[in-house]
Amino acid sequence: MSDLSSRGAARWGGAVRPFLLAQALTKLGHKVKMFGVAFDRDASPILNADIPIISIPCNYHAGLVGSAIALSQLLPKIDGDILYAVKLKPTSFGIALLKKLLSRRPLVLDIDDWEMSWFGGDSWQYRPNLKQFTRDLLKSDGFLKHPDNPVYLKWMESLVSHADAITIHTQFIKERFGGTYIPNGKDTTLFFPEKYHPEASRLKYGLDSYKILMFPGAPRPYKGLEDVLIALDKLNREDLRLVIVGGSPYDDYDKQLMEQWGRWIIKLPKSPVQEMPEIVSAAHVIVVPQRNTPAALAQFPLKLTDGMAMAKPVLATRVGDIPEILGDTGYLVDANAPDQIAAQIQWIFEHLDEANERGKRARKRCIERYSIEAMANILSGVIERVAISDRQLRNFPISDR
Repeated sequence: MSDLSSRGAARWGGAVRPFLLAQALTKLGHKVKMFGVAFDRDASPILNADIPIISIPCNYHAGLVGSAIALSQLLPKIDGDILYAVKLKPTSFGIALLKKLLSRRPLVLDIDDWEMSWFGGDSWQYRPNLKQFTRDLLKSDGFLKHPDNPVYLKWMESLVSHADAITIHTQFIKERFGGTYIPNGKDTTLFFPEKYHPEASRLKYGLDSYKILMFPGAPRPYKGLEDVLIALDKLNREDLRLVIVGGSPYDDYDKQLMEQWGRWIIKLPKSPVQEMPEIVSAAHVIVVPQRNTPAALAQFPLKLTDGMAMAKPVLATRVGDIPEILGDTGYLVDANAPDQIAAQIQWIFEHLDEANERGKRARKRCIERYSIEAMANILSGVIERVAISDRQLRNFPISDR
């Protein structure tokens, strides 16, 4: 993993991609360990009772020397028969490639994001003059001091072919890098709507006076929450609220939303994944209003399966894989279309019984296609092919290769 600190992979506890893959592998009977660096010494490493996690502290701007020291401590600890790198970054795929070279163990790469999308994608270039290059390399917080900057990310993209197998979770990433599609599955025994009473959940979290639109994730501009808030302005109904769960760990974007649209927003704190089913049960509608950007196209929004697993009506945009994921079990509008969102919100609350029936169909679709079991079924074939290929290679003398 690229960052095993509480600010990295632990932001959403066991709800993010590496933990979902680990659950699927465990379900298949494999023993799973997580390895990686933990950036920033003031961010505590991840602890998980179910999965052994081995992390090495590393300063965020460690540079080549600091990163090499952390790497020398981490590499000897990495064991296992198959390496599985999650994220196309030097701090995950790069480390795994080195371990593969040293140990001759097979390597699977999971790509769950187009990392370069945050830096302008294919158009990004780095052409510093000598003075700028020296500053970037030597300054304490220099551009080249952090291993996950776009210079190194582009290098990683050029090395993808060295993985023995690739797994992905969107068509956008498949078109760029190839690989086997493995969706983000949901633990549908944890996210089990019959365990919860929506009215009681709304009362517990102080939401009982409102019709609740919920976004259980980190706000970012490409996620389209502004379009929902503009729609609420248009509807101007005092009984409607947008509940944002967790807030942004990246910047002050949620603060900006509060400053402009605070009358419509209720913020709930980040919560462990074990508490999320109860929180989601308090929603009337889950909103996933992604905008049509490369960052959005590359992602599989976990909020979709939060709502689907909990049998909630889901209102989302026709962006990337979202229409395929929802099928006919959700409500779709165009991206960047607050008027359509407003009209759909109005319709859903005027036909809430029908919308809830559609939510029940969404749960059935989630169990069949987007559960941990569904992930495990596909992943079993990937692991088997890699293991067979590795055994075949090891049965030949080196001189015959």
